Amino acid sequence: MSDNKNSRIVEELIAAIGGEDNISSVTHCATRLRFIVNDKEKIEKDQVENIDKVKGAFFNSGQYQVIFGTGTVNQMFEEAEKLGLNSMTKSEQSSKAAQSGSKFQRAIRTFGDVFVPIIPVLVATGLFMGVRGLLMQENILALFGMTPDDISQNFLLFTQVLTDTAFAFLPALVAWSAFRVFGGSPIIGLVLGLMLVSPALPNAYAVASQAAEPIMFFGLIPVVGYQGSVLPAFIAGFIGAKVERWVRKKTPDVLDLLVTPFVTLLVMITLSLFVIGPVFHSVEGLLLDAVVAVLGLPFGLSGIILGGLNQLIVVTGVHHVFNFLEIQLLEALGNNPYNAIVSCAVAAQGGATLAVALKTKSGKLKALAFPSSLSALLGITEPAIFGVNLRYFKPFLMGLVGGAVGGFLASIMELAGTGMAVTAIPGSLLYLNGQFFQYLFVNITAIAIAFVLTWFFGFTDKMLKEVKSPETK
Repeated sequence: MSDNKNSRIVEELIAAIGGEDNISSVTHCATRLRFIVNDKEKIEKDQVENIDKVKGAFFNSGQYQVIFGTGTVNQMFEEAEKLGLNSMTKSEQSSKAAQSGSKFQRAIRTFGDVFVPIIPVLVATGLFMGVRGLLMQENILALFGMTPDDISQNFLLFTQVLTDTAFAFLPALVAWSAFRVFGGSPIIGLVLGLMLVSPALPNAYAVASQAAEPIMFFGLIPVVGYQGSVLPAFIAGFIGAKVERWVRKKTPDVLDLLVTPFVTLLVMITLSLFVIGPVFHSVEGLLLDAVVAVLGLPFGLSGIILGGLNQLIVVTGVHHVFNFLEIQLLEALGNNPYNAIVSCAVAAQGGATLAVALKTKSGKLKALAFPSSLSALLGITEPAIFGVNLRYFKPFLMGLVGGAVGGFLASIMELAGTGMAVTAIPGSLLYLNGQFFQYLFVNITAIAIAFVLTWFFGFTDKMLKEVKSPETK
């Protein structure tokens, strides 16, 4: 019975999008069906959003994205395939979608494509840092009759392997991903990135602490390793992929295996060490200084600005650029104050959606808003934003206010996580370094502010008549 219902939902969705002839391809991610359509004007957007189980729909990254939520989206994709829609892998569709949008949107999308595959290992590293911070706290050790001096050096070495490896070899990860995105051979990118952190070069951390000196070439160019660096590896990956493709075109097939990797690596490590590295490492330093300056604004201003605007930036789809900045903060400072602020912004949208769920008398809106608010509290705000808050607009604004208040408190209290990319409830694992209860306080405050404002000023069931809601068919 469930399959029949899902099949009917997908049939309604296809019709609302303009029929099979208007759908070029379909794929899915963790929460959404992603369509590439031939003609946007044929889409009946209100009709799409009123279909059962649909939590919102919007255009982003050249795709019409329909939110169903985790689990449900897999069932809907299976039904779409049964109905004969042309399916693609995410990478194939992203490549096709990349041809649309403004140059700025395409650049941000490409930037995100490079960094998104790296995020899971950085999330794991942040969680390892949080667990190590918890285990090293004196009050925790005291429960077992221990002190920090009782921790064995071997155990500390083991935890160091867990927490330091990803950042020590970060250029290799970035160069690998950049080659993959820009059409080169990922293995060549990986080796190029490893060359940037070769033990033969002075270690970047040792140079920064003045325990080692750069190698001076020609008496002018300082050459060091680029442990923990991002931008030089990104630029090297971008240029390197172009160089490899050019060399391959000029090389006879019989010599390709020998000539292409040899020339690509020779050219790129020379450029990377003598030009790209020194120049873009300086640029990277300036960007980091700017971010730190914003985060260091007095009176909690950074929290108000970033906490209040973060989810607005998410709506525009350019928030992936902040992945780079978070990586830089973690590498340079050893913690991430940005995470604490944006976590409040995420949690606040969940609070606003929860207020709508509890206040409305619409059974269908309740069924949409409750799971959407839970999703936001787990760190994924798209169902809450596009399915509920933006639809009625005022709840979204109240969520922004809650995020600003929570961000203000996080900034004043100088909260900083041990990792990135997880927020709200899962993000609490990044604050086991002695800031756990402060983290809970600022997030609960953000949720409460957004909830109360939405309850009293942001939503009434009268809006169901003013806005075509999921209750109207």
